[in-house]
Amino acid sequence: MKNIFLITALICLVYITGIGVVIGAGECGRKSPDQEAFKLAPCAMAAQDEDAPVSDRCCSVIKQIGQNPSCLCAVMLSKTAQSTGAKPEVSITIPKRCNIADRPVGYKCGSYTLP
Repeated sequence: MKNIFLITALICLVYITGIGVVIGAGECGRKSPDQEAFKLAPCAMAAQDEDAPVSDRCCSVIKQIGQNPSCLCAVMLSKTAQSTGAKPEVSITIPKRCNIADRPVGYKCGSYTLP
């Protein structure tokens, strides 16, 4: 009976550890791009209309996420972002519209290139 308990505990430990590794290996670390996309709520209008003003709060979030270009790209192309009406071709213009000097210019984001 002890052996069954130990084997079950060991399998659970390996399973849990394996999940942590997979989650930690994503574009945005431990969080999925869809989870990170919720941070872009202040950018909703700016992600739908290239002529819409970009708020300071939006720029702050974009600058933070943009420190990891692959995460920013994944967030902008995520199902969550698209379900809010965000257009990838407009979303990728936000870092430039925020005048972020150290933005990832030329970074390939799916079929888009960050300006």
